[in-house]
Amino acid sequence: MLDRTYVRENPDEVRAALENKGVDLDLDRLLSIDEQWRELKARGDDLRHERNQVSQTIGELKREGRDEEAEDAIERSNELKTELETVEGRADVLETELEEGLARLPMIPQEDVPIGADESDNVERRREGFDDLRELPGEIVPHYDLGEDLEIIDFERGAKVAGGGFQFLKGDGARLEHALIQFFLDVHREEHGYVDVFPPIPVNSASMRGTGQFPKFTEDAYRLGGDNDDPYDDDDLWLLPTAEVPVTNMHRDEIFVDEDLPLKYVAYSPNFRREAGEHGTETRGYVRVHQFNKVELVNFVRPDESADRFEGLVAEAEEVLRRLELPYRILEMCTGDLGFTQAKKYDIEVWAPADDMDDGPEEGGRWLEVSSVSNFEDFQARRAGIQYRPERHESAEYLHTLNGSGVALPRVVVAIMEYYQNEDGTITVPEALRPYMGGQEVIEGHDPVGESALGESEGE
Repeated sequence: MLDRTYVRENPDEVRAALENKGVDLDLDRLLSIDEQWRELKARGDDLRHERNQVSQTIGELKREGRDEEAEDAIERSNELKTELETVEGRADVLETELEEGLARLPMIPQEDVPIGADESDNVERRREGFDDLRELPGEIVPHYDLGEDLEIIDFERGAKVAGGGFQFLKGDGARLEHALIQFFLDVHREEHGYVDVFPPIPVNSASMRGTGQFPKFTEDAYRLGGDNDDPYDDDDLWLLPTAEVPVTNMHRDEIFVDEDLPLKYVAYSPNFRREAGEHGTETRGYVRVHQFNKVELVNFVRPDESADRFEGLVAEAEEVLRRLELPYRILEMCTGDLGFTQAKKYDIEVWAPADDMDDGPEEGGRWLEVSSVSNFEDFQARRAGIQYRPERHESAEYLHTLNGSGVALPRVVVAIMEYYQNEDGTITVPEALRPYMGGQEVIEGHDPVGESALGESEGE
C-alpha cells in the first residue's frame, strides 16, 4: 500500500504508475475523497475544541449563578455534539472509501524498470547453460505423453478425483518431486543461510490482503467454506496461493529491532490457484495446474539493503537450476507485466525442448517460468504493518520485503523430463538429485495397473 501522504503530494508519479501498470482507477476521485476527509477532520477538530470551551464556560456560569446563560451554553454544547457526530460519521465513511481506494493503488515501479505494455516488452538479461547442451533425442516426446508412457504422471485419475488441473504423480514421478523439494531446501538452508519454515496451508483474508493478493486477485483463490463475494470476512480461510502469504504475514503488525535484519526464510508448501484470469493459456499437462509444490524464499531487510538483496535473491534462486544443469534465462519485467505489488521483478525461465514455440531459443522448445524474484520495497510492509527500529530509541519505520521461488516444481519436472530424455524413452536423473533418489540414475517407468495392464498383456 502506498502512503496516503505520498499519493497526495505526488499525484503525477502515481498517475504514471497506474498508466504504466495498466491499472484502471480514478485517481482524481480518490484525491477528492482525501481532500473531503481532511476537511471533515479539520472541522471535527474545530467543533471538538469549541465544545470543550463551551463546557468550561458552562461550569463558570453555574458557579457565578448565571443560570439562564448556562442553559444557553448547554443548548449550544448539544448542538455542537450533534454536528460533531454527523461530521465524524461522514469522515468515517470517507476514510473507509479512501482506504479501499488506496488498497487498489499499485506499487510504484523503480526508475530503471523498462516501460512496456505487456510481456512482449519484457527484457531478456541473460541466458545460461546453452553453451554445453547435452545430446538430445532426434524426436523429443512431450512430458505429458512421456509421463503417461512411463506411468509416472496420471492426469486422467487426477481429474477423476479432483477435476481438471489436478494429477497424480506415481512411483519415480513422485520420488523425483520429493527429491527436488529436499534438494532445494538443503541448498537454501545450508548454503544460503535461510531458516526453514513449514507454514499453515489455510490463510485468512487479512493475510491475503497483507501481501497484496486481495482485493485484486480473489477470483484466482480457493476459498474454504464459502464463495468469493466477501474477501474481507476475517472468519474465512483460503488455500494459500504461495507460501509468500503466510511467511510474510507471520510478522504482521510486528516491529523488528535492527539486529534482527536481514531475516531470510525458506518454506516448502503445496499451493492452490484457480488461474481464473489465465484464459487461453496452456491447460494440457503439468505446466499450468491448480495444485503445485513450490519452495519459496522470503526476505525482510532494511530499505538501504533491498537493491543488493534483490540481486542476491536472483542468484540464490538460479543456483538450483545451475546445479541441475538445466538451461534457463532471466527476464526483467516491464511495467505492464510487473504486477500489482512489485517495484521490480525478474522472472527465471527454464528451457523445455519438446515443443516448438515462437519465443523459444534457436534450438526450439519453449520457456517455462519457474521463479519470479520480486522487490516490494515497503508496499507489503505498509499493508501488513511490519516495521523495524534503526535504533532502539528511534521511531519505527517500514522495512522492505522481497521474495522469490526457489523454485516452483511442476515446470522443473517438465524440463527434466524433456531435457534429460533419452532415445529409449527413459529419463536420466540429474546428477545433483541422485543422492536424494538413493543413487538412482535413470527413470525407466513402471508397469500399468488395472484393465489397461490386462489389455496390454492380452494384446501380446
